[in-house]
Amino acid sequence: MKDSVIIYSGGLDSTTLLYEEQQRVALAVTFDYGSNHAAREIACARHHCALLGIEHLVIELGFMGQYFQSSLLSGADAIPSGNYDEENMKSTVVPFRNGIMLSIACGLAESRGLKRVLIANHGGDHAIYPDCRPEFIDAMDAAMRAGTYVNVEIAAPYTNLSKADLVRRGAKLGVDYSQTYSCYRGGEQHCGTCGTCTERQEAFLEAGIPDPTAYEK
Repeated sequence: MKDSVIIYSGGLDSTTLLYEEQQRVALAVTFDYGSNHAAREIACARHHCALLGIEHLVIELGFMGQYFQSSLLSGADAIPSGNYDEENMKSTVVPFRNGIMLSIACGLAESRGLKRVLIANHGGDHAIYPDCRPEFIDAMDAAMRAGTYVNVEIAAPYTNLSKADLVRRGAKLGVDYSQTYSCYRGGEQHCGTCGTCTERQEAFLEAGIPDPTAYEK
């Protein structure tokens, strides 16, 4: 039964969820909020949605890039190198990003008579990103149910899983991770040193699965 909208970036996490939930996904929506890597992620999102025959929307959220403060919106040179547990990685937070995207996805779901919004936040995001934590997802779920006639709910099955867990799941589903993009600097190849590149490399290593990603030398 096609009853779900998925917030789909074209990155590793949401692509795994897209494949895992493909039988229930009626609509995939990608939000372009002006990040350094938006164009490359959107290209990957279009690729996988076409492959699976899933309707795909790209919604512009230019106001976020114009008014919000984040190194993710400030060019490649503003992105720090290092792991997510380092203090400087907080600069990559886009304030209330998931709250905004979930709200729009909720409106889309109710407009189409759909009852679930899928989001691929995972356990590795908790340290840095407040809008990826379980308490936030629970609060947004309650708000969405209360604020819609059809009681739209959030499905966030990866909230307490690691990125390595996602890689293992995706590998079993046959996901081509070479056609996903993560790098916060947005170059033609993954830089290999920003927080999300580091996390990506560590996930494949921990999962024991060869990393197909093209990194800069």
